Amino acid sequence: MRWNSRFAVGKSGRLANREDAARNPKSKTEDAAALHPLMLEHFSCCCPVPRPARRGFSLMKSHKSFCWPVYTHRKNAPTLRGLAILRWNSSLAAAVLLTLTATVMYGQSPPSQPPPTSASLQSAEQLLDAGHAEEAIPPLRQLAAMQPPVKGAAHALGLACYRTGKLLEARTAFEQAIRIDSADIESVQMEGLTLYRLGQPAAAIPYLERVQQWMPHANADASYVLALCYLNARRYDDARRAFATQYGIEPASAGAYLVLGNMLQTANLPELAADAARKAINLDHGLPLAHFLVGEVDLFKSDLNGALAEFEQERALNPGFAPVYDRLGDTYLRSGKFQEAQASLMKALSLDTSRTGPFILMGKVLLRRDDPQAAAMYLQHAAKMDPSNYMTHTLLSQTYRRLGREDDAKREIDLASKIHASTELKLQPVQ
Repeated sequence: MRWNSRFAVGKSGRLANREDAARNPKSKTEDAAALHPLMLEHFSCCCPVPRPARRGFSLMKSHKSFCWPVYTHRKNAPTLRGLAILRWNSSLAAAVLLTLTATVMYGQSPPSQPPPTSASLQSAEQLLDAGHAEEAIPPLRQLAAMQPPVKGAAHALGLACYRTGKLLEARTAFEQAIRIDSADIESVQMEGLTLYRLGQPAAAIPYLERVQQWMPHANADASYVLALCYLNARRYDDARRAFATQYGIEPASAGAYLVLGNMLQTANLPELAADAARKAINLDHGLPLAHFLVGEVDLFKSDLNGALAEFEQERALNPGFAPVYDRLGDTYLRSGKFQEAQASLMKALSLDTSRTGPFILMGKVLLRRDDPQAAAMYLQHAAKMDPSNYMTHTLLSQTYRRLGREDDAKREIDLASKIHASTELKLQPVQ
């Protein structure tokens, strides 16, 4: 039966067809196929032998309850109207109709699988997260070299190279990641850290400043490195403000100048460190550790009188601070005041026995006072606390020689030489 003639059948013809369909289910199925061939194909796979139809049931009568898209999607109305007039009594047939209707209406299809590049990137990132950065580099190189580049591959490659010490390749990878996504804050930060490790602090400053502008408290390492870059560039006021931000203090406070002074001393800039500490003292005369810092710089310059005055002022402000007695003992020792030195070092040891410095200095003082037996006791304790200190073994060698223990003295001096040679700085090529 043709499509147009099916609708041209009169009332009597439709009643006759209904009776024929009730008597012969197969004819009903074939009739449905004439209306919609796709329905017969689907139905023959899911339900080749439908149950006999019930008289009086018409899908058209109830289609408003589950086929409402007929009224909203006009372009599909003829197809859906043709489906709706099929009189199917089976619940399975109704389910098939609903499935096909949804397919026609919305074009549903099985979920697509992720592209191979995404799966490869995910696999490489899992290797990176598991600590296998070296194994993640080859696939990440391939992904980063694709055209167009795979988003996220350059960033991951930069991290893998940074963690394995391949700093030049890491810099290139982070530059590519920033070109792909200028808002990739981690790549911007890592580019700055990489440049700093490559010995280019001035070039690192713009990247680290961008991180500070976006997220002022995001990463303590980046804040610290930015401050060190300012120190290297001799931008000391900027360095003070950066350290103040890191430590959560006012940039113009005495504490900020004291922190700057300590950082300058660590950077082997003693004169600038003392100047910063003196500024801190001018802002707050009772600030602890400021006089201590100035005294250490004076002692470094062998200004023993200046060092002694600063350490005494620190002791008056901070009497429970063990290192100040340590430094006083060292100052007295260099001044030849061995008794005062021994008394100060004993105070330091009474307050804190966790540091090797007072034990080593006490051994020196006792050797100067011609008491090698007592000196050996303090130096042996220091050697147990820190076996890698070559100065301890050097003094022990002198002590054993004074005691007539030549074999022990030779052993200690050989050990001191090996430790000293192993701790010398060696230049390494940058990868």
